[in-house]
Amino acid sequence: MTTDRTDLTARLLRFQQPEKALRPLGTLDEGPLAALFGLDPADYRRRLGQFDERTRKAAAELAADPELAARAAGLPFRPGQHVVAVGESTTADRLSWFEVLRHLLPDGVRCTNLAVSGSTTTQALAHLPLLGHQRPDWVLCMLGANDAQRLDGTPLVTPDETRRNLLVLRDLTVRRTGARWVWLTPTGVDPVRVGQYAHFRRAGLTWSGPDLDALADFLLTQPEPALDTRPAAHGHLEPDGVHLTPAGQRSVTAALLHRL
Repeated sequence: MTTDRTDLTARLLRFQQPEKALRPLGTLDEGPLAALFGLDPADYRRRLGQFDERTRKAAAELAADPELAARAAGLPFRPGQHVVAVGESTTADRLSWFEVLRHLLPDGVRCTNLAVSGSTTTQALAHLPLLGHQRPDWVLCMLGANDAQRLDGTPLVTPDETRRNLLVLRDLTVRRTGARWVWLTPTGVDPVRVGQYAHFRRAGLTWSGPDLDALADFLLTQPEPALDTRPAAHGHLEPDGVHLTPAGQRSVTAALLHRL
């Protein structure tokens, strides 16, 4: 039981960031946040530090490859610019591609991760004022995976609505801020693992692979730079069949370096 609880705490801490959902309350102290995970502030701080150390290590491993180091040096993000990520759990993950990427950028490039686990494109669009308030120079957008989630076979968001939401999110953000936009496709899912995962099975949750593939193909037709993350993510899914392993996150980061 203790091991199960420890594993659950580690997973929750990796993917859940309550301070984002509670943003209207302002900056929250470590104490209440730690308590939500059943931790004391010192242990909470230590664990967050371990996540940061792991992303730094992943970035260093990528930078040890001369080709990837050269590509990182050639990224278009410049000191003084603000790079913002919008997404769901794949990006909110404390070991995510974006958290690895931030350690590969020059000093002076500010990075803000606005991704919220479980977010749909509809919810992301509702938080457009927050995105605009950040005044980003660049937006890296990876959304749509939760739209393809189905509850007893019913999609959370229809494919047509997903496409509309993403285009409106891009258009309004660019109009308000002048930010440059980059798309990352959803990574895809493993239907067999999804079907075997106890939490999803109890909740009646499945994912539509065809919907995700259709969305990826749509994003790749847009005029902005777009990364197809599916090849990089292949073979790198957690046992739930949805989330990327740390190796998968690093692979997506490498793919982004090649794309940009």
